[in-house]
Amino acid sequence: MTDLSTTAPARSWRAVWDSPILLLTLTALIWAANAIVSRLAVGEIAPMTLTWGRWAIAAPLILFAARKRLAADFAALRAHWLYVGAMGALGFTGFNALYYAAAHRTGAINLSIIQGAIPAFVLIAARIGFGEKVAPLQALGVAATMLGVTTIAAQGSLARLAALAFNMGDLMVLAACFLYAGYTLALRDRPRVSGVGFLAGLAIAAFVTSTPLFVAETAAGDFIRPGWMGWLLLLVAALGPAFAGQLFYIRGVELIGPGRAGVFVNLVPVFGALMAVVLLGEPFAPYHIVALALVAGGIAVAQRAKLQQQ
Repeated sequence: MTDLSTTAPARSWRAVWDSPILLLTLTALIWAANAIVSRLAVGEIAPMTLTWGRWAIAAPLILFAARKRLAADFAALRAHWLYVGAMGALGFTGFNALYYAAAHRTGAINLSIIQGAIPAFVLIAARIGFGEKVAPLQALGVAATMLGVTTIAAQGSLARLAALAFNMGDLMVLAACFLYAGYTLALRDRPRVSGVGFLAGLAIAAFVTSTPLFVAETAAGDFIRPGWMGWLLLLVAALGPAFAGQLFYIRGVELIGPGRAGVFVNLVPVFGALMAVVLLGEPFAPYHIVALALVAGGIAVAQRAKLQQQ
């Protein structure tokens, strides 16, 4: 009888699961693809339906993946249910609801590049909220990233910047990034449970807190009955960013730590912009090149300074 643990597919999967570089690169690719899903979903599936539906599918899968850890983690998760619920609402429901709604008002390139500013927002919030020291190199990286985001929001126009005439979709993505930055900072107070057990708690919280948004959208008459494309996009969002991306990132952090893992966020705006051009045919304007260089370079500089401090 064949030992499944020694078969070629099993060995290949084990090699992937033990490779932090491959796992975190795949994570960045999956998260970047979320921008493409967001844009393709316009007219195919409503944004709150997509937000709720992805967790309706992903939550049971995550619970299954965490089944061996939940017995040990359940007591701690229950004791911190309010914290877990708030984190699921902030980082998973709030972020994705704004992100998918913003896709109706801005392009996938903008979605990807602005999303890359999250690490800079985390540094700023950590400085303001917790008094953490920011090294000069980190401050330089934050400044470059924020300049890149401003370039996107103003569409490279000084006149628009002076008039504060920003695209509403870009502002919604910025709001989503602020929510996720707050979620990231609050992770320092997470209960002492396994990573996959904590993810299971967040997934349940995201499903519960996104349900009222779905109900409200339907009651307002904005529900779109998904066709085959809508269902396909929902499955991709659930199996990719909500399930595989989260598990891959948790494993990557376990292997090399959060500091080194965070560097791979640099790849999200790069992958997202490239896929938007290749798959969606979005125009890549000169100001996109400038913004992408500023955001990705700013993140890289800030992360380098962070690693030097560790």
